[in-house]
Amino acid sequence: MKFSIQPVLENEQYQLIPLQQGDFESLYQVASDPEVWRQHPNKDRYRKEVFSTFFEGAMKSGGAFKTTEKYSGEILGSTRFYDYDEENNSIFIGYTFYGTKSWGKGINPQVKKIMLQYIFQFVDTVYFHVGKDNMRSRTAMERLGAENGGEQEVAYFGEPTRINILYQIKKEKYEKI
Repeated sequence: MKFSIQPVLENEQYQLIPLQQGDFESLYQVASDPEVWRQHPNKDRYRKEVFSTFFEGAMKSGGAFKTTEKYSGEILGSTRFYDYDEENNSIFIGYTFYGTKSWGKGINPQVKKIMLQYIFQFVDTVYFHVGKDNMRSRTAMERLGAENGGEQEVAYFGEPTRINILYQIKKEKYEKI
């Protein structure tokens, strides 16, 4: 790998800051609301012991971020780059969540745009795993221009395997949007 999957990324309103072990409690404050996980494949991540496993996987991924509002420093949620594939020149973006007070404000599309603009300097394809029943995230993927690649079973770090929809977006397509 000739690039970092955990740089500081930002636009005028939001920063993606590399996740650190000391961020657990503040990120858990956002994640502790059961509503955050209602459409996610693993619905019990609001429980501290389950979120702890999720957080451990985030740290081990080497590509996780806390998403913050730039000027207040408030933590809004988290996302990550993962599973870089040098041979296929691809990477995944996912494990994204935001607190409910951030919903409907256009934060996710802005954050994805920040991530895609950065990562398309280095890869040709970005994939996303989205829970089969997570219609909010599936709609967000389609608005980004990602294509539905069908169902795929996904093994989550320390959690049960779940059915997801595999989405992809190619660099050349994204550049035309």
